[in-house]
Amino acid sequence: MFWMLQDMGSEGSSKVVVPRNFRLLEELERGEKGIGDGTVSYGMDDADDVFMQSWTGTIIGPPNTVHEGRIYQLKLFCGKEYPDEPPGVRFQTRINMSCVNYETGVVEPRLFPMLADWKRENTMEDILMQLKKEMMSPQNRKLSQPSDGNEEGRVDQKGLVVKCCIM
Repeated sequence: MFWMLQDMGSEGSSKVVVPRNFRLLEELERGEKGIGDGTVSYGMDDADDVFMQSWTGTIIGPPNTVHEGRIYQLKLFCGKEYPDEPPGVRFQTRINMSCVNYETGVVEPRLFPMLADWKRENTMEDILMQLKKEMMSPQNRKLSQPSDGNEEGRVDQKGLVVKCCIM
């Protein structure tokens, strides 16, 4: 089922608004096919999640930056208002970037224009590609980074600590 909205700015033209689940299915299909040069990818955390809320993204650090050769894992959470509202975005892998809260890994919307000025047409792919570009920006390309790995763990959306210990 598609929704038709009258675009008041145009004479008699209408705009198709794709419902949330169809939009997420389109994004899932695109994510599974792979994006561009393969340095960015995303997919669902749980194939049984009928609400399609929890996603995982991966960014391979761009060359000629401190991020080169690093693999960054992210969590994206698409609430019930997605795509009208942006998803929550959080790095699982520790990273030092101007738009990321160092302690929590959360991408701060007020510091990341794509989230601050969210448009319904934006996608999770757009977010990941823009974060990769942000890694190459002058303020981030040479910032010292935490040691590789995720030794300290991060708290995921459900409040569980993502950490492994051998006893």
